Amino acid sequence: MGFFITFEGIEGCGKTTQIRRAAHWLSSTGRDVVVTREPGGCPIADDIRAILLDARNSAMVPLAELLLYAAARAQHVSEVISPALAAGKVVLCDRFTDSTLAYQGYGRDLDRGLIGHLNALAAGAVKPDLTVILDCPVETGLSRAMARINSTSAAREERFERESRLFHERIRDGFLALAAAEPNRFAVVDGSRGVEETGVAIQELLARRLAGR
Repeated sequence: MGFFITFEGIEGCGKTTQIRRAAHWLSSTGRDVVVTREPGGCPIADDIRAILLDARNSAMVPLAELLLYAAARAQHVSEVISPALAAGKVVLCDRFTDSTLAYQGYGRDLDRGLIGHLNALAAGAVKPDLTVILDCPVETGLSRAMARINSTSAAREERFERESRLFHERIRDGFLALAAAEPNRFAVVDGSRGVEETGVAIQELLARRLAGR
C-alpha cells in the first residue's frame, strides 16, 4: 500500500510551492510520487473546482458549497487517489478532508458532524497517513495569495480570498484545533519563513515519517 500525505493551511500559506519541492525530493530518493489537489485532480472535479473558486459565484450558499466539495472528492478519490495508493505510490495532495472541516465547519459554521459524515462518504477508507499544516498569520497568507492571483493571466480563483479576515482567522484556528486533536497524524510547520527554510523542515519531517517504508 502507498503513503498518503496531505498539505493544509490558510490561503497563501505556501502549500503548492512546498508540495512541488517535496515531490522533487521524494522522486530523487527513488519513490513513485503522484501530486494532486482538491478541489480538482481529475476532469470532473476540475469542472467543479471552477464553480467553487469563481468569485462570480458569491451567492453560493454554504450547504451547496459543502456538497460540491463532497462530489468533487468522491470522483477524485475514486479516479486518482485510491488507484495510486493501491499501486504503492506516495500521493501528495494539496488539501483534502481537513480543509472541508476548517473552511466549511469552522469558517462557515456548518455542522461538523455532517461534514465528517460527508467526508467519510466521499473518501471511503482513504485517510491521510500524514497531514502537514503550513501555518502563518492570516495577513501574511492573504497578502501572498492576492499577489499570486494578481500576477497570473489565468482564471482568477479568488472567491475565498474575498472573504473577511475574521473568516480566515476562524479557518486558521480550525486547522490548529484539528492538529491538536490528532497529534500523531498532523505536523504543524511554520509557513511564514522563507521557501528554502520551510522546505528543509518539511524534507526532514518526510524523511522521518517515511523511514523504513
